[in-house]
Parts: sequence; structure tokens; C-alpha cells
Amino acid sequence: MVSQTDSVPIGVSRSFWGLLMAEPLAGASVLDIGTGTGRLALALAPHCRWVVGIDRDAEAIGEAVRRAKERGLANAEFAVLDAEGPEDYENLVGERRRPDLIVAHLCVSDRIIQSSGRSLEAGHALAFVAFHVDQWRETGRRSRFAYDEDRARRVLAGAGFAVEHLEVEQEVQRFDSVEAALAAAIGLQERWKADGRWFHYMRFLEEGGRTLTRSHLIVKARKT
Repeated sequence: MVSQTDSVPIGVSRSFWGLLMAEPLAGASVLDIGTGTGRLALALAPHCRWVVGIDRDAEAIGEAVRRAKERGLANAEFAVLDAEGPEDYENLVGERRRPDLIVAHLCVSDRIIQSSGRSLEAGHALAFVAFHVDQWRETGRRSRFAYDEDRARRVLAGAGFAVEHLEVEQEVQRFDSVEAALAAAIGLQERWKADGRWFHYMRFLEEGGRTLTRSHLIVKARKT
């Protein structure tokens, strides 16, 4: 449960934040996979012993470092690193130890789950938010990083995890007009045109569709 004193970071699911706050964070070293500009890592820093955020985007990491200094967070560290590169994530966190908790927010793959399984000791947790297969279902094409419930359970079991929590958090926007539907997707237009999804979304609208679906899979699993 999330207490009233624990403010949920902007853009982070209340359910996911509650799963993180339920962990014994006070003495924990946390690894944030795909940290970006450090939103989740910086929010976790006041609760844990040490947090390290990794991302392959050097510009984003630079911004995360700046924000940590601005907030006076001496226990937050950031590094430019492709999360799918290492076989494991040992020696990345404070005092060069194994992480006690690994978190990932919309940066999840089979490789990342497997590397997490090799990095965590028994009893420690991996918590993540992944794209669900229904994310942007109106485009007729799922992300290659999207998971359904069965696949997530299968990959986690193969990496030595027992699932403790798994839910789909979904929001379906409904529009009164084609113009409103297009306006809601305007920020995605360039990317969708590049991979062919814009054509399918336009056809969906022409055929009378008036929705846009956001769907995420929220998971916490513990190393056995």
C-alpha cells in the first residue's frame, strides 16, 4: 500500500509505486534499468541506501546527473550503459555490490529479465512496467517489446523468478471525432509513419474507430 506520505512520481502508476514502497528499501541498493532522465531513480533515492540508473542515452543521463546534484542526492548515481549489453548487473550499484532490487519502467526485454535473474540473490525482487500487447492496438501492430500475461510468466520462470504480482493497467480513450483522435496521437505520428502503424491507425479511423488504447503490464517477481 502507498501511504499518504509517499507521493507518487508523475507518470508512474500508483500500483507500481506501491509495489516498490512495499520492499525493505531503507538499506537497499537499487538498480533502475532504462532510467532516462532519472525520474524513478530520483524518486526512490530518499527511500533507499543507494540507487544507480543506467541508460544508453548519454544526453538523458547527463540530465539525470544534473537533477540529482540540484536536489542534493548524494546516493544517486547514473551511468551510460545499454541494459541489454551485460550478462548480469553485478558491480554496478553502490559499493560495487549486487543490487537488492531491480526496477524497470517501460524498458523491458527477455534479455533484461534474464540478466536480472543472474544478478539478484534469492529473495530479492525485480519490479517492472512493460508494454502490454494491447498497447496501441488500434494500429494493428504490437511492439516487439510488448508482453502478454502468459509470456511474461514464462520468461520470468525461465530466469528463476516467482511472480508475486501481475496486473494489466489499461486506459481506453474515446473520441467524438476523427480530428480529436488524430490530435491525441499527434506526438506519435512520426514514429508510426516510420514503422507503418500510422497507415493502419488512419484506416481504423476511416472505418469508424474512435479509440486509442494505452495498456501496461505491471509485475513484481522474486528470485527463487
